[in-house]
Amino acid sequence: MSVSKNSSQIDSPRREDLAVYCLRLADDRLVLGHRLSEWCRFGPTLEEDIALTNIALDLVGEANHLYTIVGTLRGDGKSPDDLAYLRDEREYTNVTLVEVPRGDFAVTITRQFFFDVYSALLFEKLSTSTFEDLAGIAARSLKETRYHLRHSSEWMLRLGDGTEESHRRVQEAVDALWMYTGELFESDDIEKRLAEVGLAPLSSDFESSWKEQVAAVLKQATLSEPRDTHQATGGRSGLHTEHLGHMLAEMQILPRSYPGAKW
Repeated sequence: MSVSKNSSQIDSPRREDLAVYCLRLADDRLVLGHRLSEWCRFGPTLEEDIALTNIALDLVGEANHLYTIVGTLRGDGKSPDDLAYLRDEREYTNVTLVEVPRGDFAVTITRQFFFDVYSALLFEKLSTSTFEDLAGIAARSLKETRYHLRHSSEWMLRLGDGTEESHRRVQEAVDALWMYTGELFESDDIEKRLAEVGLAPLSSDFESSWKEQVAAVLKQATLSEPRDTHQATGGRSGLHTEHLGHMLAEMQILPRSYPGAKW
């Protein structure tokens, strides 16, 4: 039986691996949360405007908890705000899927659907992590993520099996975003070291489950799955599209213009 551990019971090398790992997950959710927040006041209906805003808040809340863990593991005094607002583009380790522009509603829903399937699988596995803080966050976040997934799945069906225009737009979104999905399942040496001691799962282990779940919804939505698509990579290493820099400039302008300000 695996024994749960708190941060003080984890050896120094694993603490840094965990900090890097949690930082990646936090960056994914902060950046995607910001992208969703761009729909505030612009949703296709009032109900959907509220739904997207609430999902954005959930993601930013998850990011906040994960950034807190990073600060605890490193003991460097950096707060979640420091990590969110006072790092440069190359210091972010989010996957590129979450940083591409919001596009139209079909792009936003398709991106969210791809990410929600991944997040549900990830949090299900992370909820059994031997690191009790991370397991606790995963268990709580899994409940939110299952709601997000239900929401995005239902919209995929409505758009895909809807009008000729909605079908065309969501198929174009699937085709355009597919190249960013492979990066979700890259397992590097950090993940492998964490997996060896039960601290985190290998992302590559649930890629097949992701593909099965995504394929089932696409089929039901009368959408075609792209084949033999080039896969983007580099986000986990700080290599991003030009879009992230523009997004961070907007997101970070207040804390960088007025350092230390509180309100």
